[in-house]
This record gives sequence, C-alpha cells and structure tokens, in this order.
Amino acid sequence: MPYYAQKLMMKNLTILSYNVNGVRSAETKGLSSWLKTIDADIVCLQEIKVSREDFSDEPFKALGYHCYIFPAVKKGYSGVGIFTKVKPDNIVEGIGYEPFDSEGRNLRLDFGDLSVMSAYFPSGTTGDERQAVKMQYLEDFYNYIHHLNKERKRIIVAGDYNICHTAIDIHDPVRNKDVSGFKPEERAWMEKYFTTGFTDSFRFKNPKALNQYSWWSYRANARANNKGWRIDYIAATDSLRNNITEAGILPEAKHSDHCPILCKLAL
Repeated sequence: MPYYAQKLMMKNLTILSYNVNGVRSAETKGLSSWLKTIDADIVCLQEIKVSREDFSDEPFKALGYHCYIFPAVKKGYSGVGIFTKVKPDNIVEGIGYEPFDSEGRNLRLDFGDLSVMSAYFPSGTTGDERQAVKMQYLEDFYNYIHHLNKERKRIIVAGDYNICHTAIDIHDPVRNKDVSGFKPEERAWMEKYFTTGFTDSFRFKNPKALNQYSWWSYRANARANNKGWRIDYIAATDSLRNNITEAGILPEAKHSDHCPILCKLAL
C-alpha cells in the first residue's frame, strides 16, 4: 500500500460534502477561507459549474489540497470535484453510463481499500423528461455501486442526491408529496439503497433530529424561515457503519443554496 494511503488509514478521517452551486461563485463568497477553519481531510464538491481550463486550484492548494475535478461537457453546468489532503492511489471519472458521465456526475478516488465518491444526482424539477432521466440514473447508479461493492468493500458516496428520504427530511411533507425530490418512487429508491448495504451517516448518528436541512429554495425567504430539504448525504457502506464517530449539517456556511454536511470516521 502506498505511503499516502497508509497515512490516511492511520488517522481519523473528516469528510465534507458541499453542493457549491458554482465553485467560482462560492469562492467569491469566501469558500476557501471557510474551508481553512474546518480542516477537512477530503472535500467532495458538487455542481462546480467550471471547465478544467477555467478552474483555478490555487486557493485550495494553499490549504494543502490536491484538487481533482470532473466537469460536464456542457460549460457552466453540473460537474463534481474532490479536494484531498492525501493523494489517491486511483482516480475514476464517471460510472460508465452515458449520458450521465458527460454531465460530470460522479468522481471516485481510491485510497488503499477505501473509495470516496463525489456524486451529483440529476434533478427532475424541470419536467417529465428530466424526471425520467433521474429515475434511469437511480437504476444505473444502484447497479453500478453494488457491483463496485463486490470488489471494494469500503465505500463513501458523498453528495447531492436530490431526494429527501423520509418525512422528517423535508419541511412540508404533505404539500410536497408529489414533487420531484420527494416522490414516492424516489423515496422508495432511497429506502432500498439504505437497507441493502449503505448507511445514511447523518441519520445513523442523529436518528430523531428534526428541522435539519441541507438545501433551501431562493424563493420566499426559505432559508431564513428554515423551510428546507435534506437532500445531501454522506453514505457509507455498512462495513464502515461502526467507524462513524460524528455526522452533522453545517448551515452557518452560506456560499450556496445548499450548506455543507460532514462525517467523521475513525479508521
């Protein structure tokens, strides 16, 4: 095992996940300065909205991060990234399914026997066509991640899943029961996902926490009134469940319409 992987396995690991709604926009609001105060080992970003040629890693390199991004083919759209203080052994872009890989939705880094993925699931809020794309992605991703889990037993999938799992994960479950992100078929997928090998780190450590959200609409002063949705997750294979020491949501960070989420592991 390479030295960097050995070093990673010997320490407690802090993983942060954040849909930044444009990494350049978030940086103008102080993203790197805020990251310095958190000192996470691995930072998974979603919706980076930047091409490789337009991305500047200097503010993050200054914090000790090696920066890896997987942009969408379409400029200014989607894309994921992982910033890590420990070099990975292996980098995997995409999950082998088009057109999802062209939208820059999945980036995986391997550190010894641990895999960490930043994932940005499609949204279906723009209509039936994109909702159908979302449901296809859910099927393809489920097959991919369970096939991967046969080979790699310790996996973290951190990101914006664009789905609330249960009624306590959304501010108004009644009026949103048929809205994309809380549709019965989406919630059923989450239930299957979290009962067939993966653990929701936040719910594992905070089973009864209420009014804890990770995304708020820009409309109707939703964030100030905490009318939000918990659609961001750090999921761990069940083999890592007992390594989870802490999991939380960090709403004080305001660089995006989402806020960061955090998970600590004792490896």
